[in-house]
Amino acid sequence: MDQTISKTESAILHTYNRYDLVLEKGDGAYLYDTDGKAYLDFGSGIGVSSLGYGNKTLQSALKKQIDQLIHTSNLYYHEPLAQAAEKLKTISGMDRVFFANSGTEAIEGALKTARKYAKQKGNSACEIISMEHSFHGRSMGALSVTGTESYREPFEPLVGGVKFAIFNDLESVKEQVTEKTGAILLEPVQGEGGVFVAEQSFLQGLRTLCEEKGILLIFDEIQCGMGRTGSMFAWQGYGVQPDILVMAKAIGNGVPVGAFAMREEVAQNSLKPGDHGTTYGGNPLACQAVSTVIDLFTEQKLAEHVRRLTPYLEEKLDTLLAKYDLFTGRRGKGFMQGLITSCPAGKIVEAAKQEGLLLVTAGAQVVRFLPPLIITEKEIDEMTEKLERALVRVC
Repeated sequence: MDQTISKTESAILHTYNRYDLVLEKGDGAYLYDTDGKAYLDFGSGIGVSSLGYGNKTLQSALKKQIDQLIHTSNLYYHEPLAQAAEKLKTISGMDRVFFANSGTEAIEGALKTARKYAKQKGNSACEIISMEHSFHGRSMGALSVTGTESYREPFEPLVGGVKFAIFNDLESVKEQVTEKTGAILLEPVQGEGGVFVAEQSFLQGLRTLCEEKGILLIFDEIQCGMGRTGSMFAWQGYGVQPDILVMAKAIGNGVPVGAFAMREEVAQNSLKPGDHGTTYGGNPLACQAVSTVIDLFTEQKLAEHVRRLTPYLEEKLDTLLAKYDLFTGRRGKGFMQGLITSCPAGKIVEAAKQEGLLLVTAGAQVVRFLPPLIITEKEIDEMTEKLERALVRVC
């Protein structure tokens, strides 16, 4: 293990503060290090591995696709692309799909779509309103609409024409709207920013505002999509449909793939051949992953499973909240939960790791819970026990 860490640190650019843990394999909701120690994963690769690890059906489909065709130019058609696009349309409720390589790249495509649409409608400025505390990615465009100043400041000047409003404060959004406004972008549940959940009235108010002003509404569901909040996509639980929907992470369950989708009217008045592209986006392997993942989500009724088990998970987290003074609150939706702490969240995550429990932070004061959607009550109980043992040392 020490040798692997040493080799990595001497060769890889240091942009991550990694834990001293070398992972070797996974099975279900568990990961195993090179010494064979098991870790219950309540981070799921930051919301990626919603089916858990070692799913035989997905592995078989990917192995078969590797033997057939991994990659081809987007100048040609292939069956996995057709299947994945059709299935993603069905579960997302959108009309047109573009496959990318990551969530950040999908955000970039959504922003380009919004600006092209606005110009087609006579708005050459196309300012974009995003939310404070939001997180949309690390590229220059995605960073420009990320509402955390510490992420943006080292790389300024960024892409212009972006304003920030207060999440769940409709009036603050309205104050930013001008004749130049072309789109409003937000996460229905903010992940990296601290697990803040959108209020029903806020999303409905945004939908009404966008319709009145001819503004596009963009939802970033990279983390909160694919069953994590109890519906296939979070917007469906609110009944507030966006004009553009951005997704990634769990749609490939570990295979790098992202996508953005849109209503037909937006598609007909935005990107045309030559406006946007990507070498690997929509390749046969990634599309086979998406297609198989969607089938498994549907067959296993995972969104329904999340709705059924959420009260139990929340009950356990609320018990911890009541028992330990270092927890000052809980917020979240479905299997996307956060406990607010009065001590550094990183200390709790490190202590939990020592007990065989993997968690992630959401800022300095929030411990984030993003378990695979396949977990059971037994694994929620195990999480609670391991976390309690960790808290003894932290407290």
